Amino acid sequence: MTASTFTRMDASTPEQWAVIGDEIYRNQPRVAESVLTMLRSLSAITDGFATDQLTHCLQTATLAERTGADDEIVIAALCHDVGKAVSVANHPAIAAEMLRPYVRTDVYEMIRVHQDFQGRHYYAYFEMDPNAREKHRAELTPDQYALAERFADEWDQMAFDPEYETLPLEHFEPRLREVFARPRF
Repeated sequence: MTASTFTRMDASTPEQWAVIGDEIYRNQPRVAESVLTMLRSLSAITDGFATDQLTHCLQTATLAERTGADDEIVIAALCHDVGKAVSVANHPAIAAEMLRPYVRTDVYEMIRVHQDFQGRHYYAYFEMDPNAREKHRAELTPDQYALAERFADEWDQMAFDPEYETLPLEHFEPRLREVFARPRF
């Protein structure tokens, strides 16, 4: 393939965009590599918790898998805090947008709102509304709300146990590669 030669998009041709499209498709596996690199970087972030953030993500995914969650939910559970590699304060939005082209809408919403759903367990300690999840009730469908609630209460908030038998990243890697191989444009 030849690199495109345009220097302005408004001067491009369909043939040049065909080259770009082919290159993007051919290089799609780098997305999974980037996500794996970001996940691995979470092993250096503890922020006062009993486990590092990679272990927390692995435990959340392990809990989801062991209760029969489907692949998209399990991989989203694995990646739900990957945004902390960039910004703890904005991590749900970062993770959700990274996942958005690869998962269905209910899974995207589960990750996008997860911090407010987690707030039930700790927001009061920071003088925030522990019922912040309620503000999402009107914008989410009942099924989306129920999934976000299940994620927060049954998997995410329980995943800080250094003694829990957690599945390793290598266990999830094939499914992660599969999910991130197929963007839904």
